[in-house]
Amino acid sequence: MRLEGKVAIVTGAASGMGKAIAEGYANEGAKVVVSDLNLEGAQTVADGIKSAGGDAIALKTNVASEEDVNLLFEETKKAYGKLDILVNNAGIMDGMEPVGELSDERWEKLFAVNTTAVMKTMRIAVNLFLEQGHGTIVNNISAGGLYGARAGAAYTASKHAVVGLTKNTAFMYANSNIRCNGIAPGAVITNISATMTNVSEFGAGRQSLGLSINPRAGQPEEIAQLAIFLGSDESSFVNGQVVAIDGGWTAY
Repeated sequence: MRLEGKVAIVTGAASGMGKAIAEGYANEGAKVVVSDLNLEGAQTVADGIKSAGGDAIALKTNVASEEDVNLLFEETKKAYGKLDILVNNAGIMDGMEPVGELSDERWEKLFAVNTTAVMKTMRIAVNLFLEQGHGTIVNNISAGGLYGARAGAAYTASKHAVVGLTKNTAFMYANSNIRCNGIAPGAVITNISATMTNVSEFGAGRQSLGLSINPRAGQPEEIAQLAIFLGSDESSFVNGQVVAIDGGWTAY
């Protein structure tokens, strides 16, 4: 039980990697706040955790809504009295557009969900952690935050920004018993492609060039194992790192 007694928020936890992380955390003894825009899906995950003997609640959260984000933390404190781990997993894809095809609307939507929402949850969490004297943040960043050929311009830029935010936060609060790390999955079998609309033929063609060297797609449960490690005390000396988890794809 590597997370025994800890309370964790996992955003975007109704499916895919978020679901696997929420379930993995619960299996390791954490009390989990299953947060997602899809409340029905989040409730199903929470119910599954409770059926397996764990402790979880489901909350509907639009991470692009400051009101929803504030409510997420208020309800977490009301239910469990504290927060030990924040996992920022919620995110959406673009349409693979290069910058020459990028609309303001797409840019603003991607940054609202993938970047600004992460900053706002981290801002609340860090101030809570400072009061408590401890806390851990795990940001699901994607290989798109490390390289330029994994998505379109908006997604790539939004995730690169979270890399900087992760490293800066780790540095700023390193002496306050607060850690902040990121995970950078490669291709993983999830439903994130459902968030893609109006896909750019040119951009998708360029982005697909690297697919031939991808050894395989990962499973959400494989990503969850890294998130468990980074959320646990086993990683007490790991701070400010963004760990690629991609089967060796980016080693080529």
